[in-house]
Amino acid sequence: MANQKFIYAATTCVILLLGRWLFQAIQWRRKYKLPPQVPGIPIFGNTFQIPASQQGPWAKGLAEKYGEITWVFLNSSRVVIDLMERRAAIYSSRPPFPMTQGIMSRDSRIVLMPYNDQWRSVRKIMHQILSARSLDVFMPFQDLESKNLCWDYLESPDRWWSANGRYANSVIMSVVFGRRSSLDDPHVVELFETLELFLENQQPGVNLVDAFLVLDKLPKFLQWWRPRGNAIYEKTAHVYRREVDLLEEKIKNGTEKRCFGTDFLLTDEVKKMTEVQKLFVFGTLMEAGSDTSRVTIGQIIAGAVTSPDWVARARAELDVVCGHNAERLPTFEDRPKLKYISAVVKEGFRWRPNIAEIGAPTMLIKDDEYEGYKFPAGTVFTWNAWAIALSEREYEQPERFWPERFLNGEEESALKGHWGFGPGRRVCVGWKVGEMNVWIAIARLLYCFDFNEVPGKPIDTMTIPQITKNSAPFQVTVTPRSEKHAALVRRDCEAAVKTQY
Repeated sequence: MANQKFIYAATTCVILLLGRWLFQAIQWRRKYKLPPQVPGIPIFGNTFQIPASQQGPWAKGLAEKYGEITWVFLNSSRVVIDLMERRAAIYSSRPPFPMTQGIMSRDSRIVLMPYNDQWRSVRKIMHQILSARSLDVFMPFQDLESKNLCWDYLESPDRWWSANGRYANSVIMSVVFGRRSSLDDPHVVELFETLELFLENQQPGVNLVDAFLVLDKLPKFLQWWRPRGNAIYEKTAHVYRREVDLLEEKIKNGTEKRCFGTDFLLTDEVKKMTEVQKLFVFGTLMEAGSDTSRVTIGQIIAGAVTSPDWVARARAELDVVCGHNAERLPTFEDRPKLKYISAVVKEGFRWRPNIAEIGAPTMLIKDDEYEGYKFPAGTVFTWNAWAIALSEREYEQPERFWPERFLNGEEESALKGHWGFGPGRRVCVGWKVGEMNVWIAIARLLYCFDFNEVPGKPIDTMTIPQITKNSAPFQVTVTPRSEKHAALVRRDCEAAVKTQY
């Protein structure tokens, strides 16, 4: 009899809970109207449908099937502009990420910060160092490091991918810490390792707690993911702290070179920060200044191998400006005469957006309506970068590397025509510095070197990996255009290699 009473009571509770849930769901659906949803599985939804890598082609297929707006994904530039740019005030926050932001980053990584006062404070600091007003600070370093890049391509052509990473990292390290990076610098390798650890864990579905926030309420000793997250945090903080400690030691000894770091450490802003917050300001600058530039340079090289027709047109322009017989390297002063190179760079940011194939999630902070849909606060949106970049509604022959699409009088408007730096108020604050990094590097590499396919190892541009574990994302043969171009690199770039500070 007692067992029957227990079963009856338990059944009654379950029925009441299900009834409450059903009532709330009906009320919720009456209040809100959502776009077409991708069919999932009970409880887990779409969590296990998202591939661990190569998410772009998967998300592009969803866009083709479900239209301009699907649950989470915005699949056209029109709706990205309408929501993430014109309504940026309510579409610019971030959803919680207990693992990647909470544990691995101690709530201090700006890319995942909610849209709040802390984000604005750190964003202001980033803007001071990375904005267009700071270009005069960066240009001498970009000139020096791109010459070193050419030297590395000449002397170590099989390590072109490592050379790209050293180049991008050394520019930002010079500005922020007053020191250069070498091709064999283990600190650079470790920085990219920590960055890729973050990117790996930020992939949808990798950490259940980031998808199912209720798990974050478990007692800490039951959170099986926490030890791994703490280990990644310790490794990341060690990489950041090593550079800050080295800079502070130079300041103590009076041997520092004035840079952003020396000035920042004396500001009132840094005195208000915790040690972790300070480390992540420096770390974010190192990561943001390194990754986008190295990946985009690689993408353009892949485009040169697979669509060599445009390379000939780029070379024709370079040869008119710099000479057919390798008279001199291109410079920033040549930029007004090198419109095609600017178009090449924009196409590089558009062509295969594999840094963020499905964009980055933003969270709506209050209820909103759009074209008949009613979205509740807390809805997560992302621009479907791959689907937009490869949509025939957006671009003619979208899969082709075709710089001519950007020869429209807006070659110098680096943000127009693609979403390579993100939309709205979450646009990458260092977009101009990153664009200039790529511009001077590509102008000089195209002028001095040929890029060809390795026999038997064709490049599949649709599957170039985002995470490479310190190896080249594809195979390519790098050779000087001619002996005169090789001599030009030896003559004009050797001094850059020997420069120390």
